[in-house]
Amino acid sequence: MPQSSTVPPVFAGLQPAAVWAHFATLCRIPRASKHEAALRAELLAWAHERGLAAEVDAAGNLLVRKPATAGREHAPDVVLQAHLDMVCQKNSDSAHDFLRDPIVPVLEDGWLLAEKTTLGADNGIGVALILAVLDSRDIAHGPIDALLTVDEEAGMGGARGLAQGVLRGRLMLNLDTEEWGEFYLGCAGGLDVNVERPGRPDAMPDGYQGWQIALNGLRGGHSGVDIHEGRGNAIKLLVRVLRRLESDFPLRLAELRGGTARNALPREAAASFALPRGMGDSLAVAVAELQAQLRSELQGIEDELVLAVSPCMPDSLLMPDEQALWLASLHAAPHGVRSMSRQVPGVVETSNNLGMVNLGPAGGSCNFMVRSLRDSCSLALADEIASLWALGGTAAVKDGYYPGWAPNPVSALLKVCQAVYKRDFAADSSVQVIHAGLECGIIGAKYPGLDIVSFGPTIRGAHAPGERVEVASVARCWQLLTAILAELR
Repeated sequence: MPQSSTVPPVFAGLQPAAVWAHFATLCRIPRASKHEAALRAELLAWAHERGLAAEVDAAGNLLVRKPATAGREHAPDVVLQAHLDMVCQKNSDSAHDFLRDPIVPVLEDGWLLAEKTTLGADNGIGVALILAVLDSRDIAHGPIDALLTVDEEAGMGGARGLAQGVLRGRLMLNLDTEEWGEFYLGCAGGLDVNVERPGRPDAMPDGYQGWQIALNGLRGGHSGVDIHEGRGNAIKLLVRVLRRLESDFPLRLAELRGGTARNALPREAAASFALPRGMGDSLAVAVAELQAQLRSELQGIEDELVLAVSPCMPDSLLMPDEQALWLASLHAAPHGVRSMSRQVPGVVETSNNLGMVNLGPAGGSCNFMVRSLRDSCSLALADEIASLWALGGTAAVKDGYYPGWAPNPVSALLKVCQAVYKRDFAADSSVQVIHAGLECGIIGAKYPGLDIVSFGPTIRGAHAPGERVEVASVARCWQLLTAILAELR
């Protein structure tokens, strides 16, 4: 791990220095989901250099154990948990390669951010906090199991593969939430619905010309945390545009592509198609009108929305019946909030994100990510989506189900966390349930009775370019984490 002399200048002077030094390492080493091996190997070597017991399990998770500090040997074992991978999203004008290039953060008005990519503060700050605890020699704590999981953002594969009987602790602090001053005691569960359908390419008709429409400029964001804000979904909006154009033009679709992550609101989408020659001017007028209409509907939410038309040369087209089926099904498919919770006011209960589509003349696929605080409701909505596609004879596979994390209102760990927060920050904290998938539900199911609380710093724009973390809140998280560990006796 880097020493302070090798930490990039952007981190100079940030406190606590140990936490930021570890986060600098996470920025330096690429860590896309399913590509965490290089980072994990460096952390494993780092732990062994410090004499810490460390191992990689069959699922690829890194487990590091640190003994209690002197005099705290009889304190309860505590599991500190975060995930190594990050969501990889970038603007279309960025050449960043998430498998090779380091993240380049900048400091702006008290926030650390990445300008054209995701930053990876989700969940890199949580990992950095845990590594700083493992590295420390001057904070009091009982025995610690640090569980750093892999593949969280692409299906929670690390948590799913965690074996029973590995963790010693009966208390767990998950450091993967994004609002300082809140303790989380529950989260949504969910599953994916993956649609795939083969196609038959059709030749470009004589006298036709190729065009492309690109929809850009949307905010994107986290498909759970931000789903209630009414942000635009580039796929749904572009499908709506295409359906409207179909009614006015003899449009023949060639491709439709949009979204790059199942758990991110799609920011960009593009479609190529063919029209009879000589219709370009009319197309430009129609698209300008549609852009104005969408901007008006999304005023104050998606003011940067752009529909851009340009010529292209498609090699082949979808068959007309395939075009009709795909556009009608995508247009009818649900997206967004399905219901709000009656038990937890102000929290989304059930939602769905149409996150990716990849359609061409030879066939296509799309992905829906369904979330709910009620497992029965996520399964019901997934069934509804699968039923929609079945009407057209299209296969839809439900996959990756994970349970929600049911709140435990009598959590003893929560009481300690709340008391420490009020003592050290002279304010009351709040208790929340988050409409996002945390690993707590999966881990808790494998370890019944595990008392779990989650907290973290203030992060904005997770899962979208421009993601940022409030620097001061990271220092407060460090203070809170170390105080909680010292309080547990």
